Amino acid sequence: MLKPGATIGILGGGQLARMLALAAAPLGFRCHVFSPEKDSCAFDVVHAGTCAAYEDEAALSRFAGSVDVITYEFENVPAKTAAFLARRKPVLPDPKVLETTQDRLIEKNFISGLKIATASYAPVHSAMQLADAVKTVGLPAVLKTRQLGYDGKGQAKITKSGDSIAAWRSLHNAPCILEGFIDFEREVSVVAARGRDGKVECFEVTENEHRDHILKISRVPAKVTPLLAREARQIATRIAKAFDYIGVLAVEMFVVRKGQRRTLLVNEIAPRVHNSGHWTIDGATVSQFEQHIRAVAVTSAATARTSARSRARLGRKQTLALHLLARELAGPADRFRLFPRLLFRWFFVMPAELHLAENALALHFLLQRLQGLVDVVIANENLHACSFVIDPRVTVKAPKTGALSRAALAEKALRVHSGNPSTSGSVRNTEF
Repeated sequence: MLKPGATIGILGGGQLARMLALAAAPLGFRCHVFSPEKDSCAFDVVHAGTCAAYEDEAALSRFAGSVDVITYEFENVPAKTAAFLARRKPVLPDPKVLETTQDRLIEKNFISGLKIATASYAPVHSAMQLADAVKTVGLPAVLKTRQLGYDGKGQAKITKSGDSIAAWRSLHNAPCILEGFIDFEREVSVVAARGRDGKVECFEVTENEHRDHILKISRVPAKVTPLLAREARQIATRIAKAFDYIGVLAVEMFVVRKGQRRTLLVNEIAPRVHNSGHWTIDGATVSQFEQHIRAVAVTSAATARTSARSRARLGRKQTLALHLLARELAGPADRFRLFPRLLFRWFFVMPAELHLAENALALHFLLQRLQGLVDVVIANENLHACSFVIDPRVTVKAPKTGALSRAALAEKALRVHSGNPSTSGSVRNTEF
């Protein structure tokens, strides 16, 4: 257990490192970020920063000498870098986890070795092996590079009538893994934390929707049965224990329907805090970022529960048009969060005390208006607290028919319940 004032080293300086550092400060810890990118957004909020290549051993040695424990924000930190640092200071999670999760074939073998179901798969290192893999796995299938590649990169789908050799050539004949194509009902994930004491805490199962291979919408709780949700948490727990993992990880899974029965297939493991866990910042009793800091620095993770505010019921007709939402959320009493991710996006959170009138636009209409504008939506018909990540440069046109009268009614109701908050300049760049 680290003492207050100790320094946590973080490899990587993106949005996840930034939020880890912000979570560490209230617990009394300082952070030192190591990143090769000079414009890394985490540099703005940490006690110290080092901008150097991951292969720069002199810089790595100085970094290790200035911190008490080291962690990482994403799984593509070179495993050799983590191993080099581990010979000097504790690195959590263990660098061996990176060696496993950075190679899709090794990762699949690890999961299968735990008797946990995955899509059918086979290695591909040559044209002959590709032909054998197609016979074993069948078509359609997805050919993926064994290393690197994310958000759909390093992948090629092979249809039943497709050219498998052309697909492999499109990936530059790199070592690959062929995975059977899964006709899933929904995608879900479990974010779990395991502390040094071996205790595992799982957040609620999250349902995720991807567009163009990038996470767009996360819904909590996922629309799965309690039995399936429990199984998903058990799978994440088994994986964390098998790794002897310390920190936060996410396990992504497919829900597959077979007749009236639904089963889970593990897609991949993310050995880090995860985008599908951002809702925990304001929607749970402890965020995934605080959980990670607690796990690597304090000994044990905290008990994770969805907050009471997030469980408050939102009536089906109680909602608000997007332009009013942004305006009302700019009040001084509301929660506001700047969410840096390559481009700046605004992160709004609906306050617990905000009551919406039945005259406002329907919830489904609000979510429809957000499509294409929002990077992450955390919402549910039973949730009062909703989180939105909004690109402020996007222009949204309000609907013409009846919009003014309904919006006026909604605005009036909001002022009755939450006062008359002033409009903040933080949303001036967006035309509503």
